[in-house]
Amino acid sequence: MKRGRLAINWLFPPVQWRIPVIVLLGALVGLGAYAFFVSNAVSYMSDSPQTCVNCHVMAPHYSTWFHSSHRENATCNDCHVPQDNFLSHYYFKAKDGMRHAYIFTMRNEPFVIRIHEPGQRVVQQNCKRCHEHENHRVSVFEGTVETAKSGQNRLCWDCHREVPHGAVTSSASVPYTHVPLPQPPVPDWLRAIID
Repeated sequence: MKRGRLAINWLFPPVQWRIPVIVLLGALVGLGAYAFFVSNAVSYMSDSPQTCVNCHVMAPHYSTWFHSSHRENATCNDCHVPQDNFLSHYYFKAKDGMRHAYIFTMRNEPFVIRIHEPGQRVVQQNCKRCHEHENHRVSVFEGTVETAKSGQNRLCWDCHREVPHGAVTSSASVPYTHVPLPQPPVPDWLRAIID
């Protein structure tokens, strides 16, 4: 019993540090909650294409998808996130989302956005998954990123380069694109005080 109490006491700071630690933890939790709110983090759990426009650099990609035939049948996540099971779907979404959050927060985004290799694998698998019943005789259905690198096969977008994003290669490609605007992070009550 005494050992258990000692173990629990070890978790708490000394008496003279308790108030500063509580204040610091409160500030960190508050900042974390505010960052969660400002980044509209809850929206990333959905499959809504408007979520992708939370990052301004995705506006051309959203706009070109919106005007493509894929809009009727596929959202961004249908192509860019694994669909094999619930766990891999949300694991990839979280991993890729954190990667994107880091890149955009640090202002490291390239002028020309290219899909990275894990994303290529996912998109290739999803092309094959959705279109297998239509194109079962096309040899690209045996293709993978690895076989395409070695020149043995091609990826779906080697032939269908402009599906569904057109010829978009940079944010300057579609300068006057219309996309849904993200909601401002300032709460209404605070905006009323400021105005």
